[in-house]
Amino acid sequence: MSTTVGNIAKRPLRSALVMFLAGLLPLLAATFLAAPSAAARTEPPAAAPVAAAALTEVTNFGTNPSNLQMYVYVPDGVTTHPAVLVAVHWCTGSGPVFYSNTEYASLADRYGFIVIYPSVTRSSKCFDVSSPQALTRGGGSDPVGIRSMVDWVTRTYSADTSRVFATGVSSGAMMTNVLLGDYPDVFAGGSAFAGVPFGCFATTNGSEWNSDCANGTVIHTPQEWGNLVRGAYPGYTGSRPRMQLWHGTEDDTLRYPNFGEMIKQWTNVQGLTQTPTVTDSPQSGWTRTRYGATGDKAPVEAISLQGVGHNLITTGMAARVITFFGLDSGGTVPQPPAGPCKVAVTTNAWNTGLTASVTITNTSTTAVNGWKLGFTLPSGQTITSGWSAGFAPSSGAVTATNATYNAAIAPGASVGFGYQASHTGNSAAPSGFTLNGTACTAG
Repeated sequence: MSTTVGNIAKRPLRSALVMFLAGLLPLLAATFLAAPSAAARTEPPAAAPVAAAALTEVTNFGTNPSNLQMYVYVPDGVTTHPAVLVAVHWCTGSGPVFYSNTEYASLADRYGFIVIYPSVTRSSKCFDVSSPQALTRGGGSDPVGIRSMVDWVTRTYSADTSRVFATGVSSGAMMTNVLLGDYPDVFAGGSAFAGVPFGCFATTNGSEWNSDCANGTVIHTPQEWGNLVRGAYPGYTGSRPRMQLWHGTEDDTLRYPNFGEMIKQWTNVQGLTQTPTVTDSPQSGWTRTRYGATGDKAPVEAISLQGVGHNLITTGMAARVITFFGLDSGGTVPQPPAGPCKVAVTTNAWNTGLTASVTITNTSTTAVNGWKLGFTLPSGQTITSGWSAGFAPSSGAVTATNATYNAAIAPGASVGFGYQASHTGNSAAPSGFTLNGTACTAG
């Protein structure tokens, strides 16, 4: 568990925005690989690494006009002159939540790079991607604080300044676009999940929310979008970061037209046309287009997810991000095999509670003898009772363990269990299922 160091001032934001996003975005915490336990220290080191394999808060890391918090994860096997990944959370989230519910820390363990998790302290827990200060290099607000975090890590660990990358989901995806526009000389690439183009969310009245952009009605030519990026750092003539884009066709928070507008923007920034060099389908329901090259290191890569909503990130996607950045062993991430299990959930909700019936089907050719089903409850839900399984803990990332009478699941057979839970407004079904540690298909 992380311990906050220092006093962090918080600024209020419209409660309507908080309520709107809080009901939609917590489901993004859907990827559940076990991450190392978090830790904290009271003072940042002068020149020595922080405790290895622990999420650690760093204070006094540099210029920080919007009072962001900084968390850093350094794996045991950190490489000499490591790469740096900035992993940016969604609205209502935090750095520690993003650390716990995404795969980047485990990938850092495998490949030796360092992960920075910025954390918003304003009440909305959304990053500033709207103000004139945020959309200008060195203008102030969140991008300046994140730049300071990168500088701190590169100094402290002699990190490779040519291999600094950013990725994020929703608000974090929008910030990824902003960081690449403000600091093209700092970031070598970005990967944005369910975001909007640089400058699309711009406002001049102090509001953090831009409904026209969110609804996908802000349309520009590629040149106009590219000019917004170039205007963040006038006079810059160096190379531009590569960009990977992910978006679901049924996104009802940051609607799907934003995906096409981001493609326009970043292909124009790279001096490319909007005609793909190659189009393929790396996974069922996915359409991937690459611009400017055919391989994993294309200048722009865009993945459209058919029938998927705003909460799009699932197991295995982070590995594809790492491949796009070139932080893995250099090979293409293989398509994930079909899961050995399928999980279906039926819920029945009322104003403060719900019941859920869960069915596990063994779709493999091998019998299961003893099972543990991992899943996550949406934010605000707590299991109060259950049947045909044991549950621990009662909220967050939960593991259901078989009863003595339903431990065996023959190939093609199914078992069921259920639970009753309280909720604070979000009555959605759980997600991110794993059976004995292996991902299951939901449906």
